[in-house]
Amino acid sequence: MLSARLGIVSRLCKRKLHKCLSTTPAVAAASPRSITTHYTVVDRATDERWADVDMERYVDEVDVAIVGGGPAGLAAAIRLMQNAEREGAEIRVCVIEKGAEIGSHTLSGAVIETGPLLDLFPDAIEMGAPLKTPVTKDEFSILTKTTSIDVPELFLPMGNHGNYIVRLGHVVSWLGEQAENLGVEIYPGYAASEVLFHEDGSVKGVATNDVGIAKDGSPKDTFERGMEIHAKMTMFAEGCHGHLSKQLMTQFDLRKNCQPMTYAIGIKELWEIPEEKHQPGLALHTVGWPMDRNTYGGSFLYHIDDGPLVAAGFVTALDYKNPYLYPFKEMQRWKTHPKIAQHLDGGERLMYGARALNEGGYQSLPEIAFPGGVMIGCSPGFLNVPKIKGTHNAMRSGIIAADTTFEGITSGSLTMDKGETLTSYRDMMKKSEVYKELYACRNVRPSFCTPLGLWGGMAYTGLFYVILGGREPWTLPHHGRDSDQLVAAKDAKPIEYPKPDGKLSFDLLSSVALSGTNHEGDQPPHLTLKDDNVPVERNLGTFDGPEQRFCPAGVYEYVPVEDDDGTSRLQINAQNCVHCKTCDIKCPSQNINWVVPEGGGGPVYNGM
Repeated sequence: MLSARLGIVSRLCKRKLHKCLSTTPAVAAASPRSITTHYTVVDRATDERWADVDMERYVDEVDVAIVGGGPAGLAAAIRLMQNAEREGAEIRVCVIEKGAEIGSHTLSGAVIETGPLLDLFPDAIEMGAPLKTPVTKDEFSILTKTTSIDVPELFLPMGNHGNYIVRLGHVVSWLGEQAENLGVEIYPGYAASEVLFHEDGSVKGVATNDVGIAKDGSPKDTFERGMEIHAKMTMFAEGCHGHLSKQLMTQFDLRKNCQPMTYAIGIKELWEIPEEKHQPGLALHTVGWPMDRNTYGGSFLYHIDDGPLVAAGFVTALDYKNPYLYPFKEMQRWKTHPKIAQHLDGGERLMYGARALNEGGYQSLPEIAFPGGVMIGCSPGFLNVPKIKGTHNAMRSGIIAADTTFEGITSGSLTMDKGETLTSYRDMMKKSEVYKELYACRNVRPSFCTPLGLWGGMAYTGLFYVILGGREPWTLPHHGRDSDQLVAAKDAKPIEYPKPDGKLSFDLLSSVALSGTNHEGDQPPHLTLKDDNVPVERNLGTFDGPEQRFCPAGVYEYVPVEDDDGTSRLQINAQNCVHCKTCDIKCPSQNINWVVPEGGGGPVYNGM
């Protein structure tokens, strides 16, 4: 149990059921036909099956609680302990990670800038950090259906020389080892499911989720209550569109002064290719086919010096309009283009995965500090879109959060009694290279949303970003929420996709199998619906069920109702979920709420 691993239990917290679930809306107990049975939607206080269940929770206190063991969370934890070691201070830092292992839920391209990593560990390479492949060649091509146009390196916005192609999950795992060596308490396999608040409304900490709940929402014999972790400062490093970060956006109205975030879905495969095709250090990017000029997207293909490996990925912006667009199948046919196929022919696909990306940039940054907590990394969204990089900015935000938090703890301004707003973190971030970098590229993404589409965006990027460095005196707006962009199915043209050939292109379920994804089967689906009737009535009725296509893991499907002629119902295959959050973002009815499943479930990526 987490309480045993955390060691000293500060106190035993006994609560009545209605207090434990005070944020849960009063919804009647789920019926046998319900799609949604999760306790965040269905109130257990009204369910007689829970009447005699002991709901006490243990509480532990730490100085800093970090939700998420990715680059940002681990950078923050490491810097905190380095500061403590330098100053001779004693602090407790706890990292809570829903993945079964540190790095097992990490997926990225990835080409990284190493500045923040080297700030933490100047001799990182000598220490064994998995930085094996410096970029040796940058290529960029515009694809048509059968040919390609190469763009001279002079006009590229990436600037990858000096950067490294990495398997980011391995980098994260290495960071986890360094954090533990410094005394950070890391707890993989435990999902933070609830934000806890002081009486004044400030953040008090987080609670891990309850486990041992059956699929119908009833308690199993193995039921265990989650644990509360209280902290002087709680850092939310959940990644893109995090479950708790999303709640905090609403709780503290953190988006009141920014535009809606816009997103993309990135789908990645790891290939082993013939030795004679391997070009370690090559970083290839493309735009154009198979997307039309009005749909934003692109690809990457990186040759990794870790065996003859290639990371191949395709990114589709989630503001697309055609409900028949299928991001997974777009990637499959992209691989058949001669420019791409020449790298993969004769190879073997080893792994598959997907994740959502923040693309809103400067215009969409929320408030990042609030009473008792801060957001770091991809939780607020520090991705640089034209560079296709966010790891360096994520780590930099974690370092700055650590420095300002440590100062607050040692000065006594941060205490366990109430949550304070860490304004120094917000102010230092606004003066940092992170904000300067995002400001310079702020107009790149919205420039692709003009009537000129791809060609207008590329021309704008070349002139105003690559040549003029983003100095234009105006800021272009985004278009609104991605969930509002789909047109009705009756106004859209269906897209015919070729059948997979089993050599370069593949079917969905065999792909998901390569992600290692698994969840405890007998638990409530963590893909919850606000209204079980909306999928059929609106999503299927108006948009022909787009969740069947925008999900990269086959979680959603419409199946015939038993003993009924011609009627369909939504079936949620929650065990397939790769935790990308695309459904929560793109659902046109905003009816899907992604919450954490039991800790340890989900994909098991090995260096993705």
